[in-house]
Amino acid sequence: MIKILIQQADFNAGAELAALQADAVGGIASFIGTVRANPADNPPLTALYLEHYPGMTERALTKIAEQAAVEWSLTNTTIIHRIGRLTPGENIVFVGTASPHRQAALSATAFIMDWLKTSAPIWKREDFSTGQSAWVAAKQTDDKAAEKWIK
Repeated sequence: MIKILIQQADFNAGAELAALQADAVGGIASFIGTVRANPADNPPLTALYLEHYPGMTERALTKIAEQAAVEWSLTNTTIIHRIGRLTPGENIVFVGTASPHRQAALSATAFIMDWLKTSAPIWKREDFSTGQSAWVAAKQTDDKAAEKWIK
């Protein structure tokens, strides 16, 4: 089962983890991303605004979830990404994977998160306490992390 949601509403991580459970599951891995109040080298953040291209984003996330399911023999995958205005401490993203084996679930979750950080059609703008805003640029550290998945 693959579940992809792009939504403004928050998610219940516990319920999402429980939904990943199945008879063939030996391991469930997850990642929850939250809005940081103090991004590196910037003034305090008052909000993070996330936009996406409807339809395109869901298709792209489904494709990457399907790729992960094949590569790591996943039984279940959930990707939930929030959009709109979020404030520090709020949830942004949930990625959960289930597999017969622990390492497969852990690797698949890391792969999906690295892909989300570098390639997902979702754009982020940081709104700072100074009243200024800036779109988040790609980071070399994220690109380097994603390189390990290229075969």
